[in-house]
Amino acid sequence: MYEKELNAIKKSNLYRQRKIFDENLIDLASNDYLGLSSNETLFKNAYENVLKQKYKSPKASILVNGYSPIHKKFEDDLKKANKFEEALVVGSGFLANVSMIEALVRKGDTLFIDEEYHASGILATKLLKKEQVILFSHNDYQDLENKIKTRETKGRFIIAIEGVYSMSGNIAHKEFFDISNKYEALLIVDEAHSSGVIGDNLLGIFDYYNIKPQKNHIKMGTLGKAYGSYGAYILSSKNIIDFLINRAKAVIYTTAPSLFDIALANESLKYILSNTNEIKTKIKDRQKVVKDELGIEAKSLIIAYEIGENKKVLEIQKEVLEKGYIVGAIRQPTVKSAIIRLISKIDVSINDLQKVCKLIKI
Repeated sequence: MYEKELNAIKKSNLYRQRKIFDENLIDLASNDYLGLSSNETLFKNAYENVLKQKYKSPKASILVNGYSPIHKKFEDDLKKANKFEEALVVGSGFLANVSMIEALVRKGDTLFIDEEYHASGILATKLLKKEQVILFSHNDYQDLENKIKTRETKGRFIIAIEGVYSMSGNIAHKEFFDISNKYEALLIVDEAHSSGVIGDNLLGIFDYYNIKPQKNHIKMGTLGKAYGSYGAYILSSKNIIDFLINRAKAVIYTTAPSLFDIALANESLKYILSNTNEIKTKIKDRQKVVKDELGIEAKSLIIAYEIGENKKVLEIQKEVLEKGYIVGAIRQPTVKSAIIRLISKIDVSINDLQKVCKLIKI
């Protein structure tokens, strides 16, 4: 069953499979931007915190009795650091996007979403009526405004963008915030790849542009990237969080997030806030290497090096692998044209980063 489809995938050099890689490979492929997934101190601190609790797992939905002091502590610390009114922990970034888009876009509302928004958000739009969803050109605030101007509706306008786009490393323009305010639109910002990486305090794009959160702002972030854990969160006004708790199916009908994962994420949050200057210096050093070696002016730690051919991108990945490094070979449908996705993680030495940049050059 599905043999024909699988054969077609293989012929197109699009076949994917699970693989356990040698742990001795130097990782320049994962989203572990700050290298916190291997920080044993943070792991031990989180473990000891969970061990103090009577219950070691969430047991149930947050609306039954799965909500724990660990969840609450992380939410409180997170909203304080990011200067938002309220926070909500969610099982994953995928669930967070489904939660927000499915629940917040009500009858008569219109969602304007970047064409390169994460697949979870695009999938969530399928739960809405087609006429409620308008795609705008990637990171193009002028196209967004033009489409808003021609839209006649008595409902809300909701805009969905990412802080840093996962496959390009592009940073969303500040004008998106201006447009959302101008048209009194709700602005959803997926900060999965920006929180922990950009901004004066490494808190993401709000921090990067020094934007004070407003009632129409929603910040979503994941814990499986810079925070070295698993799960997600949503930050917004208390009113919006209350609404999501009461209407978002992916919040109501799922078990609360893992206590250990949330405890670990909170340790990571404290680590980032305590070591901001050191982390920022390491990020800048690696961005300089990428500029010098590949000519790419990176503003995040995601480096998209365009190759174009699926076969060629796999060959480069294999060659790099043989030298002891791992990079991403990203193909369709994730991207329009095949790229080597190199993550200039700060736990990878400058020397190793230079070597890999030289290896992937074509």
